[in-house]
Amino acid sequence: MLKINDLRVKIDDGNEILKGLSLEISKGEVHAIMGPNGSGKSTTSNVLAGKPGYEVTNGSIDFQGENINELTPDERVVQGVFLAFQYPVEIQGVTNTNFLRTSINSVLKAKGEDKMSPSAFLTKLKTKVDELGISADMLKRSVNFGFSGGEKKRNEILQMAMLEPKLAILDETDSGLDIDALKVVSGGVNSLRSAERSFLVITHYQRLLNYITPDFVHIMVNGKIVKSGPADLALYVEKNGYSEFLS
Repeated sequence: MLKINDLRVKIDDGNEILKGLSLEISKGEVHAIMGPNGSGKSTTSNVLAGKPGYEVTNGSIDFQGENINELTPDERVVQGVFLAFQYPVEIQGVTNTNFLRTSINSVLKAKGEDKMSPSAFLTKLKTKVDELGISADMLKRSVNFGFSGGEKKRNEILQMAMLEPKLAILDETDSGLDIDALKVVSGGVNSLRSAERSFLVITHYQRLLNYITPDFVHIMVNGKIVKSGPADLALYVEKNGYSEFLS
């Protein structure tokens, strides 16, 4: 589904952040990237989503067999890429319901398909809200405005559930969550796992991976992956730290 080959990326000030990143994710797989601060984890998620401010100087990103290096963020969404932010933004004056309906219909329009009818949208929304244990009151509120950290992250999972992406990237979605919120978010992610959907989970800590069991764990240091292994690699890092990978 995703193939990143020898990717090198600079930011606006000319500093190179990714220094030869290569990674392959197949359909239905869950991959986790761990690493110390400044290793390039969040840059990876931003570049995959097409966020402005990054210059790809070498390498390629192939999604479902097509190079997406030049695609804009909205074009990548239409292709099936979703990014759950580490710090979700607030959009005052736009309700969650309107935001979700507009998002879904925009994707359908870009694909040349008919808009989702109001009744079909509300039926799907109610189903997803019930599955994720989200209060109906949240749907009437402005997107993330006045939300707690846990509510913002749950809202990201609801957006993912409604859009049904093919590749979901979670950028430190466990940041700032208490254990109850972590369980809710993880449960939502696990409910969306399927043979046709892949996940890239970016995190500092192993605790998230207690609830979302990855197929593969990758250690990122200085802009590239230096070690890959099965899920228990995360336990090893939790116990021993990153020091042996820094040399």
